[in-house]
Amino acid sequence: MQWSAMRWRAVVVFISLATLIPLSVIFAAIGSPDAAIWSHLAEYQLPGILLNTLWLVLGVGSGVFLIGVPLAWLVSVYDFPGRRFFAWALMLPLAMPAYVMAFSQLGLLEFTGPIQTWLRATYGTSSWVPSVRSTGGVIVILTLAFYPYVYLLARNAFSTMGRRALEVGQSLGLSRSQGFWRVALPMARPWIIGGMTLALMETLADFGAVAIFNYDTFTNAIYKAWFSFFSLDTAKQLASLLVTMVFVLVWFEQRARGRRAYTQAGRAAPLPRLRLVGWRAVGATLLAALVFALAFALPVVQLLFWAVSVWVEELNADLAAYVGRSLLLSLMAAALVAAVALLLSYAQRRDKRMTTHAFAKIATLGYAVPGTVLAVGVFVPIAWLDNALIDVFKDWLPEGTTAILKGTLLIMLLAFVARFLAVGHSAIDAAMHRITASQEEAARILGYSGWRLAARLHLPLLTGGILTAMLMVFVDVMKEMPITLMTRPFGWDTLSVRIFNLTAEGQWDRAALPAIAIVLAGLIPVILLSRQKDSA
Repeated sequence: MQWSAMRWRAVVVFISLATLIPLSVIFAAIGSPDAAIWSHLAEYQLPGILLNTLWLVLGVGSGVFLIGVPLAWLVSVYDFPGRRFFAWALMLPLAMPAYVMAFSQLGLLEFTGPIQTWLRATYGTSSWVPSVRSTGGVIVILTLAFYPYVYLLARNAFSTMGRRALEVGQSLGLSRSQGFWRVALPMARPWIIGGMTLALMETLADFGAVAIFNYDTFTNAIYKAWFSFFSLDTAKQLASLLVTMVFVLVWFEQRARGRRAYTQAGRAAPLPRLRLVGWRAVGATLLAALVFALAFALPVVQLLFWAVSVWVEELNADLAAYVGRSLLLSLMAAALVAAVALLLSYAQRRDKRMTTHAFAKIATLGYAVPGTVLAVGVFVPIAWLDNALIDVFKDWLPEGTTAILKGTLLIMLLAFVARFLAVGHSAIDAAMHRITASQEEAARILGYSGWRLAARLHLPLLTGGILTAMLMVFVDVMKEMPITLMTRPFGWDTLSVRIFNLTAEGQWDRAALPAIAIVLAGLIPVILLSRQKDSA
């Protein structure tokens, strides 16, 4: 079957509705505010939410830059003891959801935790230790959770031009430090800004960590408006403010990045790294070890300590059910997202008009939208459709039916498609671009066209990209908390929901086993990603 370009364009437009409809629902609510609830929010909560969000953006943005960029420079340009290990180990915090790091760090650092307990036993007091339950504490935790975005992208930049940037600086009479500040850092600006933008988008979207710290931001305000005030309209209006902030951040990133790029001429052999000796080598190792310990090793040790103390009671059929639901949901979402992403990428290949690519871009905007926002945006049209179906089929439905689609896995899966389509599409589209026009022409000469061409040529060559997309989406869904929490069927708890419920009651030890399961799932793509990087 040979489809026309118009049909492929229609497919892309239809796929984009998964993102367009939720966002339209969110922004449509701006014109119908609930006066009583908004008066309460404006007087008691909104100023604090705005101030808290501002502090998080400023604090986390500064923190991820101050940690990610120096570490990326060290492992890319210099050689020091432990560099080969830290080059990939510093990416491991990506495997740990921010909410898992939050409650494990709270267990380590609060008054009854092992660190302050040891300080009191050794020095008689720990009163001088700053409270971790504070704005600074939330900033530190989110910085440790999200700095790998900056580290990874900055490392990619420095690995390709680090030594050459220093040589350019030396030719201009600059020292190594001056060469970094005046040559290498400006050249790496697009990568660094991209990493910081990802980190700040994750900060604005975070729900679990700020809920554990009881730190009011837009995400938990949206949750409370829906489930405490029972006002979907207020939740939508708060969500519209949050989405506006996220899109302003994306616009600023595009403006700041501009057309800047670094291009390496030719394929010169990589230059050897500069070897650090003496106190500089010790300092580089200690810095990398300190960040790795705080961001990954110590939280994992704390989780294991808790798990050992409760595994007899907690390793039971209930935990197996949580694991089973999480695996089932993640597999279903991964398969669905990969299928939709494959269809979207193939439609773009068949119709190269600007309209098609514009709607494809819209379809992948969901990754920039927080999970709480998509949960609200997907639930509202589904609820409307539910009511319409009940009115049409009321004579055939059991008496008292109030829901057909609501409270099913459908809402969750639709929200996951909108949220993670960009992840699946990026992996599959990259593989799609490796298929050349000459390969397609050769297949047509052999008599293949339409769906037979896709089945015999494209699918076999896209297998790697499809598997990568499914793996990445699988892990993201395993970690996703707000969409699952806000749209799951009644009683259908997963590992992330179990962690939320236990940490809300302060039962850190009982949350350890579900957290370890999620971290182990997250390690898979991080390790695979690290193997693709230069580990020489």
